[in-house]
Amino acid sequence: MLYLVISETPAQLRAAAGKDVAPLHWTQLADRTVIWSDTDDRRAFRSHARNTGIAIASGALDQSSGRLALVIQVGASFQREFPDVPVVVDKGRHLIVDLDSQQLARLTDRSGDCWVVRPIPVDTAVLRTIEGDRRAADQRVQHVVDAVSPSTFRSALDTLVGFGTRHSLTTQFTNAANWAQNQLSLLGYSVQLQTIAVGAGTSLNVVADRPGNGVGTRNLVIVTAHLDSINAAGGISAPAPGADDNGSGSAGVLEIARVLAGQPYQHDLRLILFGGEEQGLHGSIQYVSTLQSAERARIRAVINMDMIGTRNTASPTVLLEGAAISQTVMDALAAAASTYTSLIVETSLNPFASDHVPFINAAIPAVLTIEGSDSANTNVHTANDTLVHIDNSLAVEILRMNVATIASLVGLATEHTDVVSVSGPVVAWGANRLDLFVTGTDSRVYHKWWDGSSWQPSTTDWESLDKP
Repeated sequence: MLYLVISETPAQLRAAAGKDVAPLHWTQLADRTVIWSDTDDRRAFRSHARNTGIAIASGALDQSSGRLALVIQVGASFQREFPDVPVVVDKGRHLIVDLDSQQLARLTDRSGDCWVVRPIPVDTAVLRTIEGDRRAADQRVQHVVDAVSPSTFRSALDTLVGFGTRHSLTTQFTNAANWAQNQLSLLGYSVQLQTIAVGAGTSLNVVADRPGNGVGTRNLVIVTAHLDSINAAGGISAPAPGADDNGSGSAGVLEIARVLAGQPYQHDLRLILFGGEEQGLHGSIQYVSTLQSAERARIRAVINMDMIGTRNTASPTVLLEGAAISQTVMDALAAAASTYTSLIVETSLNPFASDHVPFINAAIPAVLTIEGSDSANTNVHTANDTLVHIDNSLAVEILRMNVATIASLVGLATEHTDVVSVSGPVVAWGANRLDLFVTGTDSRVYHKWWDGSSWQPSTTDWESLDKP
C-alpha cells in the first residue's frame, strides 16, 4: 500500500473524476490529506497522481507496513498505549496510523476505553476546518451572548474542582450533584436527580427543565455535560479534580442555565449533567433509553460540552463532532461561532466516546463541542487536571457560540416579538421564586425575580425583557 501526505485539499482528486485515477483514494484531516492506493507499483501511483496535477517530490511517496487506519482517541490515549505504531497524520483527536498485518488484525474495529481503530475512510474528509456562515448579529441573541461571564463560569468551576474527585461512585460526586441541583433550582429550573447504574454501584444524573411559553406543540433543546471525573491510574479514591474533563463542560452548563434563566423563549430547555460517563457513558445511555417516542420526536438538538477549557492550539479552536443527522445543528453552531466569536471551527462526522453518542445512536441530532486538538492535553484522567491549565477565554468563546445557538433554537424573543403574557404583575416561573413584571412608560415589559433572599439580577435597575 503506497501513500502520500499533502497539504492541499482533495479538490484535485474530485476534479479528476472520470480520468484514469481509479486506484487513487484520499482521506482528509483538516489541512492534511493522505493520497493512497492499494497498489505497490510506484510508477503507476506517480502516473495517476500526475493525471490529477499532483506532483510527488522525491522521497515523499511512502509504503505502508500493512494498511492505513483511522484512530479516534480521547487525549493521547492510543499513542500512550501503542507508542510504536507509526502515525502518518496527527490531528489530535484524529490520527491516521500505519498498522502492520498483525496489528491490523488485532486492532481494527476494536475499541479501548478511550480510543477506537477503524478502516481508513475512502474519498472523504474526516476532519474539516470550515468557515461558518457569518450572519448579521441578532441583537437579542447578542444580548444573551454578552451576558456570558468569565467570573461566574470560573466560580462554578472552582467549586466543582474543590470536591477533590467527582468519581461517579463517590460521596464527593453525590455532593457535587446536590450542589448543582441547588444552583439550578435557585435559577428557577425544575430539577430532579435520576439514579443510574454504574457497574454494581449507583450514581446520578441531574436533570433540569424550564418550559417555553409557546402555545401548542413545543420543541425541546437539550444541553449536556458529564459531571464525573476520573483518575485512571489511581482508582476511585484518588484525587481527580477534573478541571477540564469535565468540570469545564459542567460549569458551562450552569453558566448557560444562568444566562437563559430570565429570558423569554418559545420552546422547552432541558439541562443535564450526566454521571457514569467515564465508566462507559452510563448516564446518557440510560437516559436515552427512558425517552418515549413522542419525547424523542420533539428534540430539536442536543449540544454536549466535554472539555472546553484547555487551549492546545495557537488560535482558539473548537471541534464540532456529530453525524449526518447532526449536520443542521453543526451548521448552526459554525454560523454562531463565525458571527459571535473568534473561534476556528473544525468539524467531524465520526462521533466517539462522549455523551452525544447515545443520542446519535437513537437518531437524535446531537453535537459534541470540545476544545481543538484535545490529544495535546495530557492531563486528563490524572491528578494534574487542575485549574492551572484552564484558559477561561477559550471556554467563554465556546460558551458564547453555544449560547447563541441555543437561544436561536429555543426561539428567544426578538425586540419585535410579543412573547410575555401574564395575568398579573406577580407570577412564579419556578419553585422557590417570584417573578415581578411591570410595564414601563416606554410600553416595554420589565422583569425581576425574587429567589427567597434578594431580587435577581442583583442590580438597582430593572432588567428589560425586550431591550436590544
